[in-house]
Parts: sequence; structure tokens; C-alpha cells
Amino acid sequence: MTEKKKKFEVIDLKDKIKFNPMGLSREKLHDAPEMRVALMCLKSGQEHKVHTAPMRLMMYCVQGKGTIIVGDEKIEAQAMTAVLCDPMVPHGFVADKGEEFVIMAVVTPVDMEDYEAS
Repeated sequence: MTEKKKKFEVIDLKDKIKFNPMGLSREKLHDAPEMRVALMCLKSGQEHKVHTAPMRLMMYCVQGKGTIIVGDEKIEAQAMTAVLCDPMVPHGFVADKGEEFVIMAVVTPVDMEDYEAS
């Protein structure tokens, strides 16, 4: 008898939030070809440096306050703020509001040939 694979997963984010005084703490929550989810926890003053990636991205603030950077824009974020970003757009975030900042990042792949053609 083969084991039936679950078609859903429940993740209690409260149990996953952990901070590292030496730098950004990152925990992979889900890793599948169709979607990756990571939880990034920053203590006040820490940052996830601006970079690009060939994927669609949603950055969702789970708790705290900070700044999400997308291209030339700086978005003040707090719990319940979501920022969606197209592939290859520079993005990052910083805990610059005097408190901890927790971001859940959801990325999905993009066929860059199709994306660049549009």
C-alpha cells in the first residue's frame, strides 16, 4: 500500500520566528518547483541587501515594521503589508524602524523567455 500524499500543509509561523543577533535569520518553509516560501527574521538594524532574482515574488510582513525596497521605491511596511514584485526587479528590506521585522517571501518561477517577450 502506498502512502497518500497530503494536498495541503499547515505552518504555524509563530513557531518558526527566530532571530539571530549576527544577521538575518532565514528558514525555508516550503520548497517545491512551483513555489518556494521562506521566513526571514531581522532584528532592528539588520537588512536583506537589495538583489534581483528571475522569479515572481511576494514579500509579506508578518510582524514588526521596516522598509521594503523595490526598484527605486521604499515602502514603509508593517504587519499585513504585502508587496508583489516582477522578475529581475531589484528588491530587499531593512529593519530600520527600531523593532524586529519578519517577512515571509513567496517566490514562483517564471519562464524568462516568455516574460521578456511580453
